[in-house]
Amino acid sequence: MEPLFGVVLGLVLAVASPAHHSCTCATNKWAVCAQEGAGNCTCRLAGSDQPVDCSTLTSKCFLMKAEMMPPKERRLWRPPQGVSDSDGIYNPDCEDSGAFKARQCNQSSTCWCVNTAGVRRTEKGGRSLSCGELVRTRWIYIELTHKRSSGAFGGPDVAKALSQLFESRYKLHPKYIAAIKYDPPLIQIRLDQNKKPRWDVDIADVAYYFEKDVRNDSVFPSSSKLTVSVNGDALAIEKLWVYYVDEKPPEFCMRQLAAGISAVVTVVVLTAGVGIAVLLILRWLRTRTYKKFECKEMREIKAPSLE
Repeated sequence: MEPLFGVVLGLVLAVASPAHHSCTCATNKWAVCAQEGAGNCTCRLAGSDQPVDCSTLTSKCFLMKAEMMPPKERRLWRPPQGVSDSDGIYNPDCEDSGAFKARQCNQSSTCWCVNTAGVRRTEKGGRSLSCGELVRTRWIYIELTHKRSSGAFGGPDVAKALSQLFESRYKLHPKYIAAIKYDPPLIQIRLDQNKKPRWDVDIADVAYYFEKDVRNDSVFPSSSKLTVSVNGDALAIEKLWVYYVDEKPPEFCMRQLAAGISAVVTVVVLTAGVGIAVLLILRWLRTRTYKKFECKEMREIKAPSLE
């Protein structure tokens, strides 16, 4: 009886073990997943307890919030790698849908307005700052360069490889890829998404995932490493820049420009003042010398002769 029980127990464990290991999130390594009932795997985002749809990308707002979790609270899952202050990461306020709230604030009561990509589009102010609607980022420009050792590829081949990458890895519909231009070693990508249906991924999320992949800090599990190949040859991406264009122009005031103009005017005025002062001093010195010379001549003329 005992051997039979052991066989049955082994079969149960063998069946349960794959189910347990399959309960992971394919699009977010920071999601905490748990098996709830037969075949029901539930994943939630670390730190926010938000449910995660692992069939698509997680919103950038939720990802940034997960990155801001202190290491003490992240010890149960794989933490982000090498997050630095220069990445522009802050702890955002998110809607339940994962969208950024139009106004973001930090702990020092400093607030600013952001677009749908979470990028600041106004000057910073106090808690009284009003942002109104969340302005949509409709265009995203991505510029990247590849290593010279990768050689030069054909422009259409590069565009095809990157289009397939965005479609398969980031679930982006090809209609949102407006253009891909290649001028070795520079590659320019334009994503255009004026309106986003609920079932489509946001280009801001796609750009964020892609940027994290390129910077070797992927959101995907470690088994899903970014590889880009053009006709079988590896495309080694070296540098990357991302630019955001909103439906409405940014609302930065002219404070910085005014300060710069004021500084230039101050320098010009000081320079002119110093120049005028130098000219006046030189004129005074010349006048004084001339008067001394004139007085000396007059004394010589008026002096009585000794003969």
